[in-house]
Amino acid sequence: MPRHLNLDELKAGLPEILASPADEGVLQGIVVRPAPGERREPDRCRISLAGGVEGDHWAKGCWKTTEEGLPHPDVQVCLMNARCIALIAQDRSNWAPAGDNLFIDMDLTPDNMPPGQRLAIGSAIIEITDTPHTGCASFVERYGRDACVFVNKDEGRRYKLRGIYARVAQDGEIAVGDKVVKVP
Repeated sequence: MPRHLNLDELKAGLPEILASPADEGVLQGIVVRPAPGERREPDRCRISLAGGVEGDHWAKGCWKTTEEGLPHPDVQVCLMNARCIALIAQDRSNWAPAGDNLFIDMDLTPDNMPPGQRLAIGSAIIEITDTPHTGCASFVERYGRDACVFVNKDEGRRYKLRGIYARVAQDGEIAVGDKVVKVP
């Protein structure tokens, strides 16, 4: 297992993260969480408004629900900047434990990805929501306390380094390597 970077090492990587492409990126990883603590990394999958990421536990129930008690669509898909997880995880094989569904090499900062911004990935379209995404005790356990501070405090919070949530706006098929493009 790679060592946990300290806060100074993580901050030194911020310029590379912030240099991510603004309008067209690449889907670099897909993670499906069939059950808490379980991770699968398919090369492709289907995403839908009804089920979120196919096979992900979101559809079975999650931490945020609608008034009817259903999984809330505003937290269907978790996205994280691929450059950020690459820095924190130190090894590609250590990305999946973060728990995010999609790792995208693209600028996910609020100035570039405000709530309502739509992204085309493969044949699907997702829409960024305003639900905050923050690191938790599991993130600390997997990547260290400094990593959690890095993504949740000061610049990390401002730039949404821990990631953002999206809802599915158009069902479709996505695959690792797909272009990710901003759409009106």
